[in-house]
Amino acid sequence: MAMTDKRLVEMIDKAIGRFHGDSRTLSNAIGYLMLGRRFGWRAVFLMYDKKSIKSYEQLLGFDSRELFPEAGDLADKSVAYCAVQKVTNFWKAVKGEIPGIRTTEVA
Repeated sequence: MAMTDKRLVEMIDKAIGRFHGDSRTLSNAIGYLMLGRRFGWRAVFLMYDKKSIKSYEQLLGFDSRELFPEAGDLADKSVAYCAVQKVTNFWKAVKGEIPGIRTTEVA
């Protein structure tokens, strides 16, 4: 599904309207959405833990792998995304089974 600016604002506004709880959770989910649309799902899967991703997807009502590109136009700014290019199993890196890959750093 394409992420137009209009659809992005609608998704965020809808989530804000129905949200109850700690506003930091909502703002973290919106931040995840904004980064994911530019970095892509492979990069954000290396930047965020699985539990947070599922929580953000549920809160905003989307699936990262369907909404985000596999590698966005800013994927190469993710230190983790660049590091994972040197390993053979992406999912082992996501799970933390390959040390030194997962990081939130952006270059």
